[in-house]
Amino acid sequence: RTGVDRRFRGRETVGLMGQGGVYGQGDRDGDVIFCVGAIIRDDAGRLLLIRRGREPALGAWSLPGGRVEPGESDEEAVAREVAEETGLDVRVGALIGRLEIPAPEGGVFDIGDYAADVIGGRMRPGDDALEVAWVDPSELAPPEDAPMRQTPPGFVETLTRWGVLS
Repeated sequence: RTGVDRRFRGRETVGLMGQGGVYGQGDRDGDVIFCVGAIIRDDAGRLLLIRRGREPALGAWSLPGGRVEPGESDEEAVAREVAEETGLDVRVGALIGRLEIPAPEGGVFDIGDYAADVIGGRMRPGDDALEVAWVDPSELAPPEDAPMRQTPPGFVETLTRWGVLS
């Protein structure tokens, strides 16, 4: 199997839906569900975000991404999930950050978020996304701040800590 080493030592643990577009849930306590997300910027510095069409965080704006399928590398999963959710083709770059989030039915989502660049395709919402948009970071804020674009708890703080948002 290619891709990132699953024993990454610098993990963060955050409560609730920290960030990343993750879909599905654990089947029992102790399950680790490997997921990926894509951090994509355009020339104007905007982030590519999807508005989630499923729980957790239904209706919130988040990074495109989801589960890593059996036999897939993280890079393959990022490219597939971005294409499914946004219609865009990407070249996957470096791992920006990794975190763990408790899954709703037990277990944990282990999420690796990667830099990516658009190389083709036509932007349109698909799969689990209600909408897809290029979003100026100034439009993002935690849910309690009643922002223009609601994000899951911990999303803005995590991307800020990683240096994605200033």
